Amino acid sequence: MEHGIIEREIHIDAAPEVVYRVVSDPEHLRQWWPDEADFEATPGSRGEIAFGDRSAPDAKVVALTIVEAHPSRRFSFRWVYDDDLATPDNSLLVTFDLEPRGAGTLLRFTETGFREKGWEAAVLEQNYRDHERGWDFFLPRLVTYVARLVSVRRASRSTTSFGPRWGTPPAGGCSTFFLPRAAARQPP
Repeated sequence: MEHGIIEREIHIDAAPEVVYRVVSDPEHLRQWWPDEADFEATPGSRGEIAFGDRSAPDAKVVALTIVEAHPSRRFSFRWVYDDDLATPDNSLLVTFDLEPRGAGTLLRFTETGFREKGWEAAVLEQNYRDHERGWDFFLPRLVTYVARLVSVRRASRSTTSFGPRWGTPPAGGCSTFFLPRAAARQPP
């Protein structure tokens, strides 16, 4: 096996605008992937994501740098576990490409850069398999979260005075819908 790229394609029953927000907004991201996320979705922006409680010794805090942010089309970032700054020379590149498909979105996910890290074969294979298992756990959570989010949105539109744009509540309302976090945060 080459261990060079992880690729997944997923159909999501929501518009690309909704899916983009869920993969690029830290508030939404925390609902399906990391426990904490702090970054601005603008190219060149730096931030962090964390898995677990930051105060715990086994927490994983990961530096990231936003590479591309094209609303409703593409969001990509570089992330690195063993450095304070994610650069093309030391990190993995994660890309979410979004394409309208019927009434929903085709999400094309890729993670690249494993071979470029210069790891020994056994380390490369282990890291690749860890990431593959992780994405196979978290990407279905993304689909589930979007489905719940869209369901809440539809229910709210039928019972409130929300305007035609998603996330545009009546005066005095909250600006975005968020769903309760699931208890399980780590892949099996």
